[in-house]
Amino acid sequence: MRLLSLFILLIVSFSGFCQSNKAVYQYTVDLTNVVDDRIFVTLVPPIMGKEEVTFNLPKIIPGTYAIADYGRFVSEIYAFDKKGRTLPVERIDTNAWVIKSAKKLAEITYWIEDSFDTELAGPEVFWPAGTNIEEEKNFILNAAGVFGYFDGMKKVPFEVNVIRGQNQYGTTGLIPERVGEPLTSINFENAAGDNFNKVDVYSTGDYDALVDSPIMYAKADTAVIKVANTEVLIGSYSPNQMITAKEIANSVREVLMAQKEYLGGELPVEKYAFIFYFTDKAIRSYGALEHSYSSLYFMPERNIDQMNQNLRDFAAHEFFHIVTPLNIHSEEIGNFDFNDPKMSKHLWMYEGVTEYFAGHMQVKYALISPVQYLNILRQKLLIADDYDNVLPFTELSKKVLEQYGDQYYNVYQKGALIGMCLDIKLRQLSEGAYGMQNLMKDLSKKFGKDIAFKDDELFAEITALTYPEIGDFLDTYVAASNELPLTEIFKLVGVLYYPEKVEGELTLGIDNNTISVVDYEDEQVIAMRNIGSLNEQGKALQFVEGDILLGINGERLPELGPETSSFISKHRAALSEGDTLRYTVLRKLGEEEERKEVELQAQVRGTDVTKKHLLEFDPAATEAQLKLRSAWLEP
Repeated sequence: MRLLSLFILLIVSFSGFCQSNKAVYQYTVDLTNVVDDRIFVTLVPPIMGKEEVTFNLPKIIPGTYAIADYGRFVSEIYAFDKKGRTLPVERIDTNAWVIKSAKKLAEITYWIEDSFDTELAGPEVFWPAGTNIEEEKNFILNAAGVFGYFDGMKKVPFEVNVIRGQNQYGTTGLIPERVGEPLTSINFENAAGDNFNKVDVYSTGDYDALVDSPIMYAKADTAVIKVANTEVLIGSYSPNQMITAKEIANSVREVLMAQKEYLGGELPVEKYAFIFYFTDKAIRSYGALEHSYSSLYFMPERNIDQMNQNLRDFAAHEFFHIVTPLNIHSEEIGNFDFNDPKMSKHLWMYEGVTEYFAGHMQVKYALISPVQYLNILRQKLLIADDYDNVLPFTELSKKVLEQYGDQYYNVYQKGALIGMCLDIKLRQLSEGAYGMQNLMKDLSKKFGKDIAFKDDELFAEITALTYPEIGDFLDTYVAASNELPLTEIFKLVGVLYYPEKVEGELTLGIDNNTISVVDYEDEQVIAMRNIGSLNEQGKALQFVEGDILLGINGERLPELGPETSSFISKHRAALSEGDTLRYTVLRKLGEEEERKEVELQAQVRGTDVTKKHLLEFDPAATEAQLKLRSAWLEP
């Protein structure tokens, strides 16, 4: 059956041979014919002016900061002339093929496998940057994992024809050229002979724009929110229908409306798409990837109550990327080299300031309280302690691929804190009139979507728009090995900052230093570690190294995921001195014995705890501090 399908596809392909008479890539991908978990791709290339060309799929794409090697997913690649005769094709590395006699090239065909469930050797692809093939259910087309380009021809326009089932819908930030065309409109007959299949047609100005525009095909589950001048499309795939696009829209609508105000009442895009893929499989990680006109989310399948805050936080961060890097980016990003990338020095801005805006916007427009916001900042300070906080951020950014990949997550911690410090410093210097929102708007005006700044000149550009003191701050705390002046910055807005402070409190006896996530019987669970570091409450419970936590006070821990921290927080908040604190653990009682459930209990007692990075509003703040705080946290 597989050979027959391939034979039919090749006959159909040959019947449509017609070398493009213009400078455009013409791609066709068939989602209705899945063979061995692969889909068939056809390319009618632009006219070639060379006898030999190199065809590439990316090694890496913007926003991921990790090697993907998308070329390994390609198999059975062939090149043909206009008479259907094969041309020589030689694979020269994982992501590149040399095609001989290229002036005769009329068509390239190949099969592509998805990254979600691949068994191929190579680096793990960040889920939201990957591809998915679930026959008749879901297809995620991240262009880097499906479509290629020729050396020196990345700036040529692309046309993509997607053959899809009648009941499938494509969620994307692209505005389609045509939707639901009959197959005959592209001279390509469906191999299965299903007359109900349709073709959607998309076009982009170049390869960068194509890679910037993921598409998800699935049974339609969409919602639309009008935000100022922008149509925001939400598309969801939930295999067990646990969450819907309408529920997501209701969850994030308030956030998007606040973002509109935060950005001045008008947005720089006509259409934006939130693309949500929810999985019911056990996963180690989840996340999202930003694009100029969309963002793609890979998340565990939960109901809306369990996912609500995660959705709002994710949406707030990714949506702000319509500012940077869409309208503010360096030459390294504006002309990204997919196979020999040169990294920018300014992750502190692309990701750090974006993450700062995501939280700051929520407190500024009363979606969270000021006290809650201080706790968000504290969490970033605590997580940042796990990283090298004197590593210059410009160096981290420039060498993130080859040297500092393990430091990348700090861009969302210290990077956001850099944004906060700059915001407060700008407001101090301008007497509250000018902050990071204003600076990013001014940078957008000066550069914009089509004009990139020079990486080494950004600090000078910012200084020219603001104050000499801001240039000094960037040189001292972003480009050099110095810790942020947090005490000084927080004092400006009447916030007391304690790097360390001993306080008495009621605890559950566990903390991040004494628990870890481990694999047990094909599941991820929470287990005890470093029990010598337990506080007095933890010691009273008599934990044993390796105990697996099953429940607290008679309630079972939920499956490890976004709701786990909420579960623990709920039980911590319910503590009352003198009560009995109970744990259910799974304990190995001997070298050869299986684990058994054991009940632990101890009386709740106050414990002196050394806390780090405490923040609180100063009740004795001066009038000047309160005025600056108001400019910082209020509309």
